[in-house]
Amino acid sequence: MAMQASCFIAAFRSSSLAEHSDFLEVCHLLLYGDLPNAQEKLAFEKGVTNHTMLHEQVNFLFRGFRRDAHPMALMVGVVGALSAFYPDSSDVEDAQQRMIASYRLIAKMPTIAAMAHKWSLGQPFVYPRNDLGYAENFLHMMFAVPCEPYHVNPILARAMDLILILHADHEQNASTSTVRLAGSSGANPFACISAGIACLWGPAHGGANEAVLEMLEEIDSFDRIPEFIERAKDKDDPFRLMGFGHRVYKNYDPRAKIMRETCHQVLDELGVRDEPLLKIAMELEKIALDDAYFVERSLYPNVDFYSGIILRAMGIPRGLFTAVFAVARTIGWISQWSEMHTDPSQKIGRPRQVYTGATQYEYVPLDQRS
Repeated sequence: MAMQASCFIAAFRSSSLAEHSDFLEVCHLLLYGDLPNAQEKLAFEKGVTNHTMLHEQVNFLFRGFRRDAHPMALMVGVVGALSAFYPDSSDVEDAQQRMIASYRLIAKMPTIAAMAHKWSLGQPFVYPRNDLGYAENFLHMMFAVPCEPYHVNPILARAMDLILILHADHEQNASTSTVRLAGSSGANPFACISAGIACLWGPAHGGANEAVLEMLEEIDSFDRIPEFIERAKDKDDPFRLMGFGHRVYKNYDPRAKIMRETCHQVLDELGVRDEPLLKIAMELEKIALDDAYFVERSLYPNVDFYSGIILRAMGIPRGLFTAVFAVARTIGWISQWSEMHTDPSQKIGRPRQVYTGATQYEYVPLDQRS
């Protein structure tokens, strides 16, 4: 299985991309394999921006969901339903249609996530604005209301842009493999990305930054931090510090350094360092970076720890965290999906398994079964 797409981010230093690029430039890198020149960048941005609107009838889909439905439930349903609005994208062998579908998904995911947020609040949907950048537009759609102007804070917009960049693609994880497996059957791109969203929804995958907030709420009080630190060190205690360490990065998560600086900028800009949960988070960060127990075991704060704090500080509800992750990861999914369709050796995925059940089983008529 050829997997060039997932290596493009790795080929660049994350810090270099985060420092110099914006999210759409990274999208171009993943889709085409190179950073764009100035003319290509303008054309790509225009191409994506022209697809940010949703078909007006999509609005009616939201009425079928409860107000308290999880945003990821809406994301799975609405993204999958886009295949009914764009039947041309079902021709996955047509390279042009694959690219159009890619642009559509990159452009429409922030609109869908923002609409899911507005639906949960009972607020009117805010339509995208083509004069705003990608991250700015996302924040505007989430927080603006029709009755008054909303000005996007540039520091918050840059923070959101960095979150999107650092979550754009990350090796052959569960949701990416799900997209590729669904795509191997020839399924349309909207169905494949919907499958990826469903996989990402699982708490073992995309729920890490939500788990950070749940942990902070469990600690509850600044005075109880020493108690929970001791519990985290006790191997017989089920409590674990969420957002520390990483399955892949056995030392410091390189993305975390970038997120740490951004996190502190956001907290200073919003003046919320004394907010109870964020105050607990900053103390945990300090302990983890200084305490020999955590340093020796490389249990440093990871990207999920900082992104959860940033999103919380911005006023994004915890239930929307994974939806933001889905917006970012869409480019990774769609790049891998598109790439697999250019591979002449690509076949339908068929994971093998070893049967361990009974080798013989006699049929027993229903009236004789105990």
